[in-house]
Amino acid sequence: MKNTFGNSIIVTVFGESHGMAVGAVLDGLPAGIGVSMANINEMLHLRHPKDKTATMRQEEDKVSILSGVFNNYTTGTPLTLAIQNKDMHSGDYQYGIARPSHVDYVARKRYGGFEDYRGGGHFSGRVTAALVAVGGILLPVLNNLGIKVGTHILQCGSICDRNFEILPNDLDFLSKRSFPVLEFGVEKKMTEVIMRAADDKDSIGGLVQTGIYGLPAGLGEPWFDGFESMLSHIIFSIGGIKGIEFGLGFAFANKKGSEVNDSFVIKDEKVSTKTNNNGGINGGLTNGMPVVFQCVVKPTASIGKAQETIDFVKNENVIMELKGRHDPAIIRRICPVIDSVTALVVADMLSQRYGADILVKKDLLCNLV
Repeated sequence: MKNTFGNSIIVTVFGESHGMAVGAVLDGLPAGIGVSMANINEMLHLRHPKDKTATMRQEEDKVSILSGVFNNYTTGTPLTLAIQNKDMHSGDYQYGIARPSHVDYVARKRYGGFEDYRGGGHFSGRVTAALVAVGGILLPVLNNLGIKVGTHILQCGSICDRNFEILPNDLDFLSKRSFPVLEFGVEKKMTEVIMRAADDKDSIGGLVQTGIYGLPAGLGEPWFDGFESMLSHIIFSIGGIKGIEFGLGFAFANKKGSEVNDSFVIKDEKVSTKTNNNGGINGGLTNGMPVVFQCVVKPTASIGKAQETIDFVKNENVIMELKGRHDPAIIRRICPVIDSVTALVVADMLSQRYGADILVKKDLLCNLV
């Protein structure tokens, strides 16, 4: 089982939804990075279920840092954090019943019945709490370097938010929003859509849009470890993500090159492009413009409606009415997860190009941008 991501800044996740704890080991960080529990808790609060638009499972999400931090600074050794699980209802899960669009059946085929099936086990979105805690460490590091990351709900059901416009301003605005949208009134409309799905024992999907501002040109590698490649890799590791596009993405299909090519210009003695249709990336490398990408989030697979499925232990067809506590939409709670794993990729790419000490040397990066 592969649970590790990264080349220079490396994260390994562990734990199960109904096990003792979930957590992460973050390796490769230089010594001297400030670690604030307030920042970690703020990120976890953004992921936490807050009302009937989310699961009724209420975990404290109290983080314990077991190693790698002393006197609130990283020591340069592996940083291990754990989040205890307390609010589990394991009796809601019956082994052998393959929940539609869930991992139950394929996990049985992969692990031969030894997998922890309760609440999805290691495959559960519960593990993302550890990644968000990692984001609570890395996002402030990037912000100190002048790099901003933010995600908003672009669409939920048929309700849409506006696209990013002036990215640094929009990202600053999102950092203060618990329901991450940019336009006034959209939160209420999206909440109503989610609640209608919940009342119907159903779920709803949507689109999210992520922006990264302040990156230097030249991050990434050609071919297999390009900036798009690595971001796509880690984004698809998040349960519920079924597609990603950069810049115009699939809208390129009916365009001509003359319509969408990003012309380079010199402005204020700096290189930029007149448009940003490629989402800040050329040939797998950042070009200095904001990186912008969109992800589609499928409707939560766990719904209360009666559904046809199988009992793979008894080898028979059955009708299932799912029990348990589940999100009618994960569209809000997935935003801080995307921000956190994006921060990991950015930190990893910066460290590969300039060395990990770049993360604690603000002046050096400023001279490179």
